[in-house]
Amino acid sequence: MPDIQPEPEPESAGGQVLAVDHSHLSSKIENYEQVLQDAAAADRQEHKMGGWETFKAYRKAAFWSAILSTCLVMEGFDLVVIGSFYGQPAFQQRFGTYDPTTGGWLITAEWQTGLSNGALVGEILGIVINGYCTDKFGYKPTVLGALVAMAAFIFIPVFAQSLTVLVVGEILQGIPWGIFQVVTTAYAADVCPINLRAYLTTFINMCWGMGIFLSSGIVRACLNIDGDWSWRLPFCLQWIWPPLLFTIILFAPESPWWLVRQGRFADAEESCRRLSSKEYYTPESGKRQVAYMIHTTAMEREESEGARFVDCFRGKINLRRTEISEYKAASRAKSHAQVCAVFTIQWWCGDPLIAYAITFYEEAGLDAIKAFDLNLGVTSMYIVGTLISWPLVSRFGRRTIYLYGLAGMGATMLITGILGFVNANGARWAIGTMLILLNLFYNMSVGPACYVIISETHSTRLRAKSIVLARNAYNITGIITNTITPRMISPLAWGWGARCGLFWFGTCVLSWIWCLFRLPETKGRSYGELDILFNNRVEAWKFARTKVDQFAGLPEDWSGGDVDKKGVEPEHEHVEQAR
Repeated sequence: MPDIQPEPEPESAGGQVLAVDHSHLSSKIENYEQVLQDAAAADRQEHKMGGWETFKAYRKAAFWSAILSTCLVMEGFDLVVIGSFYGQPAFQQRFGTYDPTTGGWLITAEWQTGLSNGALVGEILGIVINGYCTDKFGYKPTVLGALVAMAAFIFIPVFAQSLTVLVVGEILQGIPWGIFQVVTTAYAADVCPINLRAYLTTFINMCWGMGIFLSSGIVRACLNIDGDWSWRLPFCLQWIWPPLLFTIILFAPESPWWLVRQGRFADAEESCRRLSSKEYYTPESGKRQVAYMIHTTAMEREESEGARFVDCFRGKINLRRTEISEYKAASRAKSHAQVCAVFTIQWWCGDPLIAYAITFYEEAGLDAIKAFDLNLGVTSMYIVGTLISWPLVSRFGRRTIYLYGLAGMGATMLITGILGFVNANGARWAIGTMLILLNLFYNMSVGPACYVIISETHSTRLRAKSIVLARNAYNITGIITNTITPRMISPLAWGWGARCGLFWFGTCVLSWIWCLFRLPETKGRSYGELDILFNNRVEAWKFARTKVDQFAGLPEDWSGGDVDKKGVEPEHEHVEQAR
């Protein structure tokens, strides 16, 4: 691949320019001319603000977005703590099966699959529930209800006496986790301006990683505890989060975009005031922000009335935008199964192997304590990698780091697969090192950038529903990979061991090819600009260099740019509508 370079700025006059006129919306928007001018002013102001200035102006929005994202610490904690228990002696003796070949206890591949997939099944239910609750009640009440349910469901794994009860507990806990998955991404995308969007949506990945890192440390600390409390105590510690987060989120402002969609414009202005710093906010600026939301919502409502789940697939434009979140394949029943491409790549890039780092370290001859110590190094990459991703995703763009991240992960999987044929302790240590690199590459690119892409790709009216579809596709894919991965590794099943790296190398290559041809660059684009780019079917590799005039026909003082309306390349003249 070529040397990495920042994504080019959109071409100015003389290049490709997409400009549209929405004067026909005047019959649908009261005081249309004033709303249009206010919307253009808000758009211009947001584009010209620098990163630090944006943070000072919207630090409250960043705070509330970060608080809601912290709910995902619980999901990351428990999803991985279960995997860590597979190598914990007390858990193995309490729930495991005796293996006469090794003289020890182990959790069979079938039960590993059931425990790992239980939470994913619950998350699918929770995500579907969220899709309806957020539309009807808003983001804030939905999160508060999920936190109450979470506190109640923790009782089940804490007092479980069998693997069956543990699976039931994982399923029920998965319901509020599924709600958190959607709400956190949608809320961050709604309340954060362009220059903060990448940081706050990638922070979601860090919260998930913090939960994983905490679980690894707590499980390590509990190894010396005798009896069932060595695995019960980590479950108990989950009770810390729900009451704390409930108390804080009770004072959070509702998403102004959601309020606009409900026709509550005065409440939306009040929400904008609470999300902005006092020294930067004025009643006029709040009015302009809401005007931009009204204009964008009206523009998107024209595209698909009703904002139902089926709208995510209706028409070539919405179907393509859904495909960025979802991968399309024809079935024998003449239907199309939509699977989230960007989200499912998180599974197909080799990430499932990271959960089995402890297993590889124990196979290398380490005792449980030392294996768990090294696993802390693996899980710390969730935090380190996300911190590194912040300047990368802002400077080089989402598409670029996705491509380079997948290339790095594919290389580590290829090396891991080759090392799997070498029967030596040195090779096993090298495999463990590759898993650390794999997790670092993942959290520098695919892990955090995914949340930015998902939040930016769909229209604001369909965002929550498209995230529902995307996360469910992610969870369904996770059920598949959680079913095959333990069988690949377990000596009692397929027995591939580290050689399964060759399988994940192949899926990395396929994922990289899809991204090359289908993943557009959304860096620096407002939601209205993205609407225009998708509506005009601009090719994925041309998104970064295409100039968009969202407010055609207005004076330069309002449109915010010196745009040559005639600068449209011949092959794209048909997309410039009459003004």
